[in-house]
Amino acid sequence: MVRMSKQIRFNAFDMNCVAHQSSGMWRHPLDQSARYKELGYWTELAQLLERGHFDGLFIADVLGTYDVYGASNEAAIRHGAQVPVGDPILLVSAMAAVTEHLGFGVTAGTAYEHPYPFARRMTTLDHLTQGRIGWNVVTGYLPSAARNMGHDDQLEHDQRYDVADEYLEVAYKLWEGSWEDDAVVNDRESGVFTDPAKVHEIGHHGEHFTVPGIHISEPSPQRTPVIYQAGASPRGIAFAAGNAEAIFVAAPTKTVLAGTVKRIRDALEAAGRDRHSAKIYTLLTIITDETSEKAQAKYEDYLQYASDEGALVFMSGWMGIDLSQYDLDEPIGNVKSNAIQSTVANFQQANDDGTEWKVRDIARLGNIGGLGPRVVGSPEEVADFLQEWVDETDVDGFNLAYAITPGTFEDIVEFIVPELQRRGVYRSEYTPGTLRHKLFERGDRLPDEHRGAGFSLRNNARV
Repeated sequence: MVRMSKQIRFNAFDMNCVAHQSSGMWRHPLDQSARYKELGYWTELAQLLERGHFDGLFIADVLGTYDVYGASNEAAIRHGAQVPVGDPILLVSAMAAVTEHLGFGVTAGTAYEHPYPFARRMTTLDHLTQGRIGWNVVTGYLPSAARNMGHDDQLEHDQRYDVADEYLEVAYKLWEGSWEDDAVVNDRESGVFTDPAKVHEIGHHGEHFTVPGIHISEPSPQRTPVIYQAGASPRGIAFAAGNAEAIFVAAPTKTVLAGTVKRIRDALEAAGRDRHSAKIYTLLTIITDETSEKAQAKYEDYLQYASDEGALVFMSGWMGIDLSQYDLDEPIGNVKSNAIQSTVANFQQANDDGTEWKVRDIARLGNIGGLGPRVVGSPEEVADFLQEWVDETDVDGFNLAYAITPGTFEDIVEFIVPELQRRGVYRSEYTPGTLRHKLFERGDRLPDEHRGAGFSLRNNARV
């Protein structure tokens, strides 16, 4: 069946570790995730994704272990569940050197690093990638990370967003409000490289941060990196409405997804922005092959390696609930979480068939692909699924996790991308320019209605 719908966008979802979303799959003989320590793994993956015209590679990160399950990190360590893990930021320069268009969304938290050095790091990457960098703003959810940073526990959920609001304010002031566009004159004859009159101190004195001086780096192609965000709780959506340009969500069903997308679009509009001023990507794992039968056989093969316990380790961390305390057939029920609240809320809702999620269902869902659903089928069947979800939920695209790497991404590039292109719903070439321009075709800089643009010197918001 061929039908027309709006353009579909892909991001690849990976992490600088062995077991990212699909626990146990590192044991599969074709999986190469153990190569995460090699630059070659990342440069080859970047080139593959660019051949598939992906928007970008979205790299997750954590600064603590998953120790909610069983009140210990032993299971996480045993299963390689996002530990050991390397820094995502250090991967980007090598991948940028072997690609021309692929964007890079790197995860970095607002809880454990001062915004001043972080702003320089992002500016540096924006220069080195020629404007292809994005920042996934996270507030943290693992108590172990807070303890390793000298705190008894992390702040309460909404308080973490309060800190993030000021963190972003500092960053916007540095990126947008410190250097004028023509501050760097590079005048060999006069001996002036930068005009001091065009570089301004930001004078920030807030509740959480004090940054009086100038941004130490000259403006990069985008100035502010593309702002990614993945919180879908009420407070997370409010934060996204003011800041996010690309929003990642995870929904177990199409019904849940449609509701989440609508809440986000409504919040964007309430914040004075266009309803579609942020691209929304939903988490999905695709397992495909030439025929439906081959795809199903591949899926059955993968299931032999998937780990239910490893999945519950992840889910316990994401939900803030020790799932080892529950019987596998017990409904999730009403719980309070200080981790990712939207995850708990999604599972508290009924399935499309009216049944409530049980702990066993969560393990089954999460052992391949984590919090998102998975689709198994031929290129035609998968393309039908993608178009149906886009048409019926108003989502913009998919944040694609993998069963095995790079095999899952190779299958998507070989089978799914050509089928979508044949249907006219997936691009065949990139738009030139920065990541922001590729996403919105409105130029390299933040649009005037964005919160960060309010700190721009071009808008006379001298700070």
